[in-house]
Amino acid sequence: MSIDIIKNIKDLAIPLAEGQDLFLVDVELKTGSGIPEVWILLDSEKGGVNVDIYSEISKELGLLIEAHDLFDKKYRLNVSSPGLGRPLSDRRQYPQNEGRVATVKYKSDEGEYLKIDGVITGVTEEAVEITDEEEVETLIPFDKIVETKIIPVI
Repeated sequence: MSIDIIKNIKDLAIPLAEGQDLFLVDVELKTGSGIPEVWILLDSEKGGVNVDIYSEISKELGLLIEAHDLFDKKYRLNVSSPGLGRPLSDRRQYPQNEGRVATVKYKSDEGEYLKIDGVITGVTEEAVEITDEEEVETLIPFDKIVETKIIPVI
């Protein structure tokens, strides 16, 4: 049932996000605390997002969720950016993170799992380029990436 709810919420959220020049990164449904919590994670290819836009999308999405009777009781709706601690999950997140330090876990052509730490120095439609501390550049196809996390540098 929760898979259907998530799909329905995605179907409702995507046009709202695109209308604000954003894209949907993920929809999470957390049910452990008794009251279901819906997390809508949005991002922009252009960088920062205004909090007022998240608020507007939250109001519109809440009305749509209720109009479609997706929940039969109370629920919490949270609209947010993914945040730095969350792995990148959409190719459109990579260009805005160019120049940042990242840890990329990926699968080699031989099926071996590898990990590289370095700076995102290039992004194409098919791959991301990581330059490590020794200035070695590694081109990793998106379809080989298991997880990419941005490492905050202080």
